[in-house]
Parts: sequence; C-alpha cells; structure tokens
Amino acid sequence: MKASVVIPTFNEATAIASVIGEIPRDIALEIIVADGGSTDGTGDIARAAGAKVIDAGRGYGRACMAGAMAARSAVIAFLDGDGADRGDLLGAIAGPVLAGTHDFVIASRTRGQRDPGSMFWHQLLAGRLAGWGMGALYGASYSDMCAFRAIRKDVLTGLDMREMTYGWNIEMQMKAARSGLRIQEIPVPYRCRMGGVSKVAGSLRGTLQASGKIVSTFVRVASDRGPAIGKATRPV
Repeated sequence: MKASVVIPTFNEATAIASVIGEIPRDIALEIIVADGGSTDGTGDIARAAGAKVIDAGRGYGRACMAGAMAARSAVIAFLDGDGADRGDLLGAIAGPVLAGTHDFVIASRTRGQRDPGSMFWHQLLAGRLAGWGMGALYGASYSDMCAFRAIRKDVLTGLDMREMTYGWNIEMQMKAARSGLRIQEIPVPYRCRMGGVSKVAGSLRGTLQASGKIVSTFVRVASDRGPAIGKATRPV
C-alpha cells in the first residue's frame, strides 16, 4: 500500500516544485496539490512537477479536506507546500499508518532539530500550550501542531472535521485523542520555508487570525461530548 499525499497551497510557486520532487514515489501513490486560488502559477508548476492539482477554494482546512476526499489511497499524508516540511521523510510519518500499527501519526518540530529562524517563539509556545491542554483533556502527548501528518482516510472521515481554516490541525489532533486512536508523534527536522512569507507567522494580522481560530476550535471541540479518553503513544 502507498499513501496519497495532500499539499494545501496558496501562492507557493517558489517552493512547490522542490516539495513535490522531494517526495519518495515508492511511498506516494499520488500527490494532490489542493490549491486555494493561487495567482503566482503554483498550479501550473505543480502539474509540470507531476502532481494532480485541484481547485479547493480558500481556507487551509477546506483545502486539506478537498484533497483528502480526492485521494485514492486508504492512507493520507499531509504536508505544507512551502518547503519547510521534509517530504523525503514521508516514510517515517506514513509508515506506521501504512503498516497498520497506528491510525494517526504526527511530526513534531519542537522535539526535532530546527534550522535557525524556521520557527518563531510564539509558534513553539502555541504548540506547547495546545499540547498541555490536550494532555489535560485526553491524556495525549502532543508537543506540536505540525502540518506534516498521516491518517487513515476512513478514520479522518469518522472524525467529522468541521473547521475549514487554521483550526483544522488542532481539531484533528483533539478528536483523534478523544476517539482513542492509536497515535504516534515522531520528532522530525524542520527547515526555513524556501521562499515567500508565511500566511500565518509572517505577519501580526496572520498570527492573530490563526491564533483566534485555533483557540475557538479548541474551545468548541473541548465542549463537545465525545467517546472515552485515548492516549497518544510516544516513539520508543
């Protein structure tokens, strides 16, 4: 079995060809670029690099969901299109899900080796605070909200994802833990983005908007009634 790789994008022309080229094809059944209306030629570059490109509409979570629904594999991996995630490490992230030992695997930038300047202090703090909150609620051992992750498609569908913007990642993590899934967090190295400015951390407005969505999603999911507590398993 191979994984379908979903890459949500919005104006990532500088990096997208390198991102696609780095993904190992012996593990990736297909590469789907879910584009949110790029105006810099991201879609054309992605097609030329061998990816399937779909028009997902605006919204980070909406792009992720559109890509997931278009995927042909039973296992879906997500990573960002800015080149910061190490796509060549797809096997480490998708491998446990493909092997059937885990339902959901997430990369941790905070526990891995980071290039200088690849993450701001408030991103590190947000990951730690979110991890603490999810641990208190569900016993999960998260340390990050990294976009690089893999999950079974049927499991993702069962999580009933509702957040279509920047709360997508934390909603998935919370519902995965609450549902008692077999979860693993794996430390990974993390790079600076290859070009452009981050839509989230690159401006005060973007940071505030994303933070607001993350907090409101946390409150909403925490208020929901769900199944018994699940515990995330840390790597050996």
